[in-house]
Amino acid sequence: MDLLEKSERPIYIVGHKNPDTDSICSAIAYAHLKSQRENGVYIPARAGQINQETQYVLNAFHVDAPIYLHDVMTDARDIDMNAVEGVTEDVSLKKAWHLMRDRGDVTLPVLEDGKLSGIITLGDIANAYMDVYDNCILSTAKTTYKNILETLDAKMIVGDENGYFDSGEVVIATDNPDVLEEYIHPGDMVIIGNRYETQLCAIEMGAACVVISMGAKVSKTIQHFAKERNCIIINTPYDSFTVARLINQSMSIGYFMKRDKLTTFKVTDKTEDIRVIMKKKRFHDFPVLDEEDNYVGMISRRTLLNLRKKRLILVDHNEASQTVDGIEFAEIMEIIDHHRIGTLETLSPVYFRNQPLGCTATIIYQMYQEQGVEIPKNIAGIMMAAIISDTLMFHSPTVTEVDKAAAEHLSEICGVEIEEFAIDMFGAGSNLSDKQADEIFKQDYKNFTVNEFSFGVGQINSMNTIELQEIKEKLVPYIEEQLPKLPVDMCFFMLTNIVYEKTELLCFGPRSEELVREAFRLSKKLHKFELKDLVSRKKQLIPAFVTVLQQWDK
Repeated sequence: MDLLEKSERPIYIVGHKNPDTDSICSAIAYAHLKSQRENGVYIPARAGQINQETQYVLNAFHVDAPIYLHDVMTDARDIDMNAVEGVTEDVSLKKAWHLMRDRGDVTLPVLEDGKLSGIITLGDIANAYMDVYDNCILSTAKTTYKNILETLDAKMIVGDENGYFDSGEVVIATDNPDVLEEYIHPGDMVIIGNRYETQLCAIEMGAACVVISMGAKVSKTIQHFAKERNCIIINTPYDSFTVARLINQSMSIGYFMKRDKLTTFKVTDKTEDIRVIMKKKRFHDFPVLDEEDNYVGMISRRTLLNLRKKRLILVDHNEASQTVDGIEFAEIMEIIDHHRIGTLETLSPVYFRNQPLGCTATIIYQMYQEQGVEIPKNIAGIMMAAIISDTLMFHSPTVTEVDKAAAEHLSEICGVEIEEFAIDMFGAGSNLSDKQADEIFKQDYKNFTVNEFSFGVGQINSMNTIELQEIKEKLVPYIEEQLPKLPVDMCFFMLTNIVYEKTELLCFGPRSEELVREAFRLSKKLHKFELKDLVSRKKQLIPAFVTVLQQWDK
């Protein structure tokens, strides 16, 4: 996993949940513009599934869909991990100690083929050194002669350094040979000075290994005798006292490391969950594994202080209820929008461009012009499509002359005629005969909050009256069933006929019909709402609802 520096971390450009064509296409177009003008990695993203209309647009202009962001909560990948290099479990305690001391680490991961097999801490090593008094521990731990040689800075005079000391005790031979015969047993390791008789006695008694201290010369007779008896001869420059102190440090960390019930985290684990677990555990460091269980690095409570939030640019929305999940854990860099100022708050000032235009893509088109950046054909095509979609091919009251001029220029760049493309695009978007009710409902649905009242509004645009009726028959029972589960007081759905410029407004929830009647000054006896000239959720429906709800008491 790449641990990116802050300057290299990507900035995601993302629209609202249940994204429409403007939301998707504006994210792509703005990411391209930012990449052309500024250093950094700008990635177009989406906070929901792509609807059929938008997919038609992307296919038509051969543009890839933005990546999907399920949420923008921070996870282990956003933590500055300590890249603590792992070791194998055959490493000696002494070597592990020096590695940690030199690097300032207190925990060492033990790996096998990149997988975590255990961990060892400074505390584990200290306990091994201070609390072990068993003179059989060296053989019990099956210590390699290679580790013994390394720990004692020794040379192998007789024997194979790849072997193991796996039976017997460690004995320091300080007495006369006749006394030693009583407590040297077959398989023991005997630490001896420069005493020929004692060396010979140890070999005769069946010692598995003789460690000769002080760098004393080993006679050829002793070497020959040792070979005959399969006795290892090791020569070290240290005195017997130092050898006795160091010898246990040659044991492999595999004998002392923690193997079971390790507390580890995956790179995808959320930092809030990590924080909770860390509070319950008294460990200093915690290993992090990737999705294939390969070791990645170590994190601690201290590294959580340097948490790197995901960086976002929001397009086509500024309502907290419409943002990608986990927005409170992210860093918002910019907002480009054409809706009313919503409920979203930022921790610090951001670049916020909000214009009363019919489409966010129109604003981004202006930014291309202002910055003198050439618009590629495919980018021009998706921006044109976004404007057509958001303004209902210029039938929406939100449309301005600026939108029309932008769409016409973009049409010239991409070489696609507006009206012909619009018919195909809207036809693709409203062709929902094979879609389930939940897919239709989520295609273009947004939640709003006004004066503590929460409500949701969905919309389907079509040029076919029969098709809208078929959609209604699917939606009504679905919304009635789902309403108790929705996080809103009221729910509305706009079935908009682009040709006749009218909307049938479906209402669900207590006081929903009352709200519609007051907002549009309709008869109290009316229960079916077919509203002529109502085609825009943003410009017509929401402002009318807001005016009424601001006067209502919760």
